Amino acid sequence: MSRTLRVRQSQTVVPFGVGAVFDIQGESFVATGIGDWPARGRQPIPSARLASRLGVTGFYAAPATADDRFDTPDAPGAPYIRFPSWLFCGACRRMKRLRIADEKRGQPPRCPSCSPARTLAPMRFVQICATGHLSDIDWWFWAHSRRDTAERRQCGEREKLRFLVSERASGLEALSVACTAKGCGASRGLLDILGTHGMRCSGRNPWQRSAEAVECVKPVQVVQRTAGNLYYPVVHSALDIPETDVSAITDDALAAKVREHDLWVPLCKMEGRGRAEAFREMIQEDTGADDALLDALIAEETGATPSGPSAPDTPAARPDLSREEWAAFTAPVPPATRDFALRESTLGLSGETAEPWAGLRRAFGQVVLADRLREVRALSGFTRVSPDAPLVPADTARRLKWLPAVEVFGEGIFLTLDRAELGVWEADKRVRRHVSSMCADLDHSFQKDRLESLTGPDLAPRFVLLHTLAHLFIRQLSFESGYTTASLRERIYARPEQDQYGILVYTAAGDAEGTLGGLVRQGEPPRLAETLLRMTEAAAWCSADPLCAEHTGQGFGNLNRAACHACALLPETSCETGNTLLDRALVVGGDHVPGYLEPIVAAARAAAADVLEEK
Repeated sequence: MSRTLRVRQSQTVVPFGVGAVFDIQGESFVATGIGDWPARGRQPIPSARLASRLGVTGFYAAPATADDRFDTPDAPGAPYIRFPSWLFCGACRRMKRLRIADEKRGQPPRCPSCSPARTLAPMRFVQICATGHLSDIDWWFWAHSRRDTAERRQCGEREKLRFLVSERASGLEALSVACTAKGCGASRGLLDILGTHGMRCSGRNPWQRSAEAVECVKPVQVVQRTAGNLYYPVVHSALDIPETDVSAITDDALAAKVREHDLWVPLCKMEGRGRAEAFREMIQEDTGADDALLDALIAEETGATPSGPSAPDTPAARPDLSREEWAAFTAPVPPATRDFALRESTLGLSGETAEPWAGLRRAFGQVVLADRLREVRALSGFTRVSPDAPLVPADTARRLKWLPAVEVFGEGIFLTLDRAELGVWEADKRVRRHVSSMCADLDHSFQKDRLESLTGPDLAPRFVLLHTLAHLFIRQLSFESGYTTASLRERIYARPEQDQYGILVYTAAGDAEGTLGGLVRQGEPPRLAETLLRMTEAAAWCSADPLCAEHTGQGFGNLNRAACHACALLPETSCETGNTLLDRALVVGGDHVPGYLEPIVAAARAAAADVLEEK
């Protein structure tokens, strides 16, 4: 029976973008570079603001695949190739290296030795290196690795291998690869297959031609093909906001602060030279300006064009796109286009004097409902082994000036805290002391550079507060509105140097879910106030308490405090920071730190107790 394997258009960026290995119906494939994409059928994705920040000419989406009823057999699509190429038969255990010439259209690979023919399964292990290369393991070398060079040369067959399973053991100890060539009989178990073994790197990825291979001296690591460190996509996203209504430099006070700095003139004179980077770092440390603002000011001062994105061989920092988005959401007259429709709303508590409703009114500020949003997500490349490894661009041949992207449409709720209340809470010494320990952990984390592009040069208490609040809000909305947590997404606006203090929760699914008005309806009064109150009450208790509430460090690099899967964590696709920098205690209070919404928790409990006494 002929089978059809498909990847949705939105999945060609995340999670199955360039360089990703994925399984489907028992087979394994890897996405090729965009240099192999067909010229016909790909769809342009306009996003001038994101293209300018990334230094590219534009974006394209992969050709859309038709459905089963109207499928065109030869329609072009994003190319994927079989990987790993080493397969084995589950019945006779014979290993076979499948080449492109061996592929049969519409049929999975079959074992040539079995009758009836059995479907071949991909090998579980592959090898990667920190430079971003991916390749098959040399299984012949592994089977003969316990023999000396002279003995290995006596074996003239390189593909007569079997993947054996012992019934007397379990796990990796039961697996071995054996050579069945005449007179050889070499074999080696897979007990110590994971890790580094002195194997050589191929210097390329599976879709690259032999001529594209480079000399790579990095040690290779053998991992499972579904391992978490095999693929780290670098994705950038931007909301489609009206360009004409928001200037490139919106914070005149911050721009003036940069121009008045003692090192501003030396930076302009030394731009492009060795000392310029040191000057930039000192100006950023003193003023809080980001790279985008400095680039724009230097371009304005010198008449040069703003610098492009990071070099291809270094991890790309996320450009700060929050400045224009914050200005658009907080504008007195919200800008409006076909794909960016805002309207102001309230909690509906203007006349409330009873607690805890009056406390909610004091704690929260502006409410803006986005009836329609458009988000563009672009894949600039990926890394392997670790997120801070050298970046492999989406176009491995480095000839193209565009990036793969997708666009999603949806709706959202924009919510700010009260500026005065936040300032009082943030100035509390206990709050700053509490967050300083998270700053110390962040300084020692391998994710520091990536997270600083979201938090700003310094981790402010408001970022942890707003980030945790966004997670709690999304979890509560999943109960109130019916959306799954994976279909909702956050954007945190919490840079003190830009006077930001809000969050945006919006639909992130690439299909019709989340575009029908359900989320916006949940943001209208009085539903929003009720949702926020239930969120606060639920956040005050976690099923893992007191262990969760008293935690001094959990998650990757101990970057979380009171936050676990039972109370605050979300699907990775919903969170900007990868479920880090979360602390429920800053929201509802803890033993040694006051929570921003702690008075509301106390008032809600007191009101509930009064109701019980009346009964």
